[in-house]
Amino acid sequence: MSALDRVVIRKLPTRVRGLDEVLGGGLPEYSFNLIAGAPGTGKTTLSQQLMFALGTPERPALHFTVVGEPSLKLLRYQQQFSFFDPAKVGTSVIYVNLSHETLEQGLGKVLEMMVAEVGRVSPGVVVVDSFLTVVRAATAAHDGGVELQGFLERLALHLTTWQATTFLVGEYEESEAPRNPVFTVADGILWLHQSIDRNSGVRKLQIAKMRGQAPLPGLHTLRITGDGLDVFPRILRRNNEPDRKHPKRRLSTGVADLDEMLGGGVPSGDSILVTGPAGSGKSALATQFIASGLLGGEPAIIAVFEEHPRDFLAHARTRGPHLEAMIRNGLLEVIYLRPLDLSVDEALLEIQAAVERTKAQRLVIDSLSGFELALAPTFRQDFRESLYRMVGALTGAGVTVFMTTEVAQTFTDLRFSTDLISFLTDDIIVQRYVEIEGEVRKVMTVIKMRGSEHRKELRLYEVTATGLVVGPTLRDYRGIITGVAQRYQRTEAGTH
Repeated sequence: MSALDRVVIRKLPTRVRGLDEVLGGGLPEYSFNLIAGAPGTGKTTLSQQLMFALGTPERPALHFTVVGEPSLKLLRYQQQFSFFDPAKVGTSVIYVNLSHETLEQGLGKVLEMMVAEVGRVSPGVVVVDSFLTVVRAATAAHDGGVELQGFLERLALHLTTWQATTFLVGEYEESEAPRNPVFTVADGILWLHQSIDRNSGVRKLQIAKMRGQAPLPGLHTLRITGDGLDVFPRILRRNNEPDRKHPKRRLSTGVADLDEMLGGGVPSGDSILVTGPAGSGKSALATQFIASGLLGGEPAIIAVFEEHPRDFLAHARTRGPHLEAMIRNGLLEVIYLRPLDLSVDEALLEIQAAVERTKAQRLVIDSLSGFELALAPTFRQDFRESLYRMVGALTGAGVTVFMTTEVAQTFTDLRFSTDLISFLTDDIIVQRYVEIEGEVRKVMTVIKMRGSEHRKELRLYEVTATGLVVGPTLRDYRGIITGVAQRYQRTEAGTH
């Protein structure tokens, strides 16, 4: 078959945030789809959202209620969403209730009426909701199982021959798929899930099947908002353009002595992790890194998880840099990401959108510890994998990513980070407390610089009103890593 003979299937935009991307570009026109899941997962809301997005006066969306809630009740609740347009009801979106026919005249009559209504309206979209109630009605009748099987097979046949994009909505279970012929006939299967972990509930979407195109694999976060369903793809989208080739230059951290320790500053496009105990000055250093870029006209993003942006900016003001003016000038955006039951994908997509919106060259995440705590429990086990995807997408676009994380102070080793996330970053700066001659002092060192030389000494530093100030190298002490430094005993000749 030549390229000229190849059939092109048009993809319909769903207008559901994130769904087209997960589907692989939209819904295949004239496809036969299942929307399946347990009660409360958002099946009916999704089908309604699709109807209002795709229905037109010329090719309306036709909704059949088969032994379900009355149409008036359905409309009462669906009109609470912003996608609901009352002007479309009866013209672009048409509701037909077949509950009476299902209960009184059987499934044969139901199918007859559905076929007649489709012939009369010539819809572009057909939705049949809900099949769990059909099963109950059929199995309650004599030979109900046989009747139901025939009904499903004949309905599936009609749905695939109608020039319409069709959806069966039902409370199927995944265990039914191997033995139910509807799953074989269906072109697309959209599974909606609800994961309960302790006191947290999270909705997810999976495209189990979509003929003719490549959907994004895996489970994707789903939220029901006032706008309907929002889908957050688990794989960050990449720009259509190839990764930008940025010349490697050194970015100042805002602390000259630290830049020297780093071999001249942070290589642009790197990911850098600053780790240390509470109060060691991680946020202060992050603020200086951002301020240094802003002074050079580089747009920046700060994503905060542990405190409100108002409090973050107030604390930054006490350390010197005044970031509010940069926000007013459009060079800086501070985003606060700490909703209840946050998902990794929501946070990462919000960060990516802010970077694209501002053309940011520097990004601070303060902190990874707060980020992980804000997540719903079901997402925490995938935290490292999701973080890896985010860092790769952002640094691939030329953004320098500066992250902080808190680790518990120990007096037996030098810990880099929790959850073994240090391997995800190019560069690592470690801060810690150490006891020196009866005083608690702060010490920092550069542990890792991928592909670059760096200084390896341990240096004292202070967090002052103007930010971090790096002091001398602790050459006369041993045992610094243990947290209790001891001065070397000098001999008369002046050697250790």
